[in-house]
Amino acid sequence: MRRDVSNKTLPLVAMAMGGPSAEREVSLSTGRACAAALRGEGYTVIEIDAGKTFVADLESANPDVVFNALHGRWGEDGCVQGIFEWMGLPYTHSGVLASALAMDKERTKAAYAHAGLPVLSGGIFSATEIEAGHVMQPPYVVKPNNEGSSVGIYIVDKDANGPPKLDPNLPSQLMAETYAPGRDLTCTVQGDRALTVTDIITDGWYDYNAKYSVGGSSHEVPANLPKAIFDACMDMAKQAHDLLGCRGVTRTDFRWDDRRGLDGLFVLETNTQPGMTGTSLSPEQAAYVGQSFGQFCDWIVKDASCNR
Repeated sequence: MRRDVSNKTLPLVAMAMGGPSAEREVSLSTGRACAAALRGEGYTVIEIDAGKTFVADLESANPDVVFNALHGRWGEDGCVQGIFEWMGLPYTHSGVLASALAMDKERTKAAYAHAGLPVLSGGIFSATEIEAGHVMQPPYVVKPNNEGSSVGIYIVDKDANGPPKLDPNLPSQLMAETYAPGRDLTCTVQGDRALTVTDIITDGWYDYNAKYSVGGSSHEVPANLPKAIFDACMDMAKQAHDLLGCRGVTRTDFRWDDRRGLDGLFVLETNTQPGMTGTSLSPEQAAYVGQSFGQFCDWIVKDASCNR
């Protein structure tokens, strides 16, 4: 019989990490950092790289709870969550439906818009269409519909002579979205509360390198914003979390054109499994509200369950 993850006996934790997605290296960093933090809180942690023998590895480890440190496709899109549900293993973060919905940017935007949250215009196009000619008036952004960490993003400037030449390894269907000038803001939701807002400061676009390279960006926590903008981010992050049916910890990203006030604030996406590396945003926000990294990870484990 598995131990109750909410009681005083610390459960055996399997750290699911790595995997085959484009965000494998980030996931490994997240997993190692969270495993070390949990060990510091007294947990026994077994690190499992999610490969072809993943189910057998989980059966062998026989954990009480799975800490899902996977990022990107298969680990963050409902697929692995279905495995945990099927095996009856309590797991962290969002469940099957919320994970699948949040990973699909187009469907997420449709849900946001239906609820009255402000989103940028755009649509889904084939790679062939995007390379053949401008699919919308520049400036615009092209990105995979179901990847994270700014993987495979192209910015088409207003003066671009032609459409982007895409990496052939990208999916055949991509999102094109109006480019929004301004600042990158983000807000973490933990359970039933929004923590704070971070202003992400970079020299250019907040791309993969800016996110994960030391010195690639700086984070102002809490963001120095007009109260109306700060409060709107906090409120919309919680709305997005609840609207998608998320559980545990999420982080919702925004773009704000400070020349336009509230009219310049747009919701971009909700991350159901935010990064937990040395440069990650959610642990910084947890620290701001008084939680050490170990305490933050401990809360995530104790929140784990099936039927999420």
